Amino acid sequence: MILEFEPGDKVINPLNKDWGIGQAQSIINNKITVNFQNVGKKVINTKKITDVFFDLDHTLWDFEKNSALTFNLIFNKLNYSIKIKDFLSHYIPINHACWKLYRENKISQKELRIQRLSQTFKKIKFEIKSNQIEEMSDLYITHLSTFPHLFDGTHDLLKQLKDKYRLHIITNGFEEVQHFKIANSGLKNYFYHVFTAEKIGFKKPHPQIFITALEIAQTSASSSVMIGDSYGADIQGALAVGMQAIHFNSHHEAVHNHCPIVYSINEIKQFFI
Repeated sequence: MILEFEPGDKVINPLNKDWGIGQAQSIINNKITVNFQNVGKKVINTKKITDVFFDLDHTLWDFEKNSALTFNLIFNKLNYSIKIKDFLSHYIPINHACWKLYRENKISQKELRIQRLSQTFKKIKFEIKSNQIEEMSDLYITHLSTFPHLFDGTHDLLKQLKDKYRLHIITNGFEEVQHFKIANSGLKNYFYHVFTAEKIGFKKPHPQIFITALEIAQTSASSSVMIGDSYGADIQGALAVGMQAIHFNSHHEAVHNHCPIVYSINEIKQFFI
């Protein structure tokens, strides 16, 4: 993705390794013609990437692990006799479904917070009053950002990228907690900007959140790459405005050929050699 070539060099395309080994033939402006072993001649745009945009939850910040620790703390605090594994087995898919509705502007932020809990308690047949759900929702928001766990390799990746690229975050998460998550997990000093949907006024995958982020970062779509876990929000949104993308498929969503797919943070490094 970010490479320097001379005619005659042997190369591989990290985005399409199945093309095989290629030989650089000509370089004109930002375009290189390469004759690949398996697919023949290809013209590749090698315009240098300057800015890397990350999603936060489920991409850098280990949402499921931190969420589990938060619920365990709350259940102990409120003396709820609930098996955490049973609760989470229902909560995780319900939470994803509620976030999708929120992203599509079908429910409000408050409805998201309440519905994901009320639906989960209904599934596990745990009787709880509406005021107790509201109390638990507030406790969850208060304590969630205090847990600092990141995906393995996050700091190593960001340290590798920080000196060569401008790094930013684009997140649909709530403004009031995302900055606490970033600070408490030691991520703050890596990033030039943190763009939240709540502050910008549009949620991913709406083009405007990406366009606004690019404008504020003073960069172009063609010089930027988006890395995120959600195909619908991060990948489709970024590609629609002309950015490159890398799908960190932490939820094991359906495989696609719209951009590279990785399943660990460490795999991302290969695209920035």
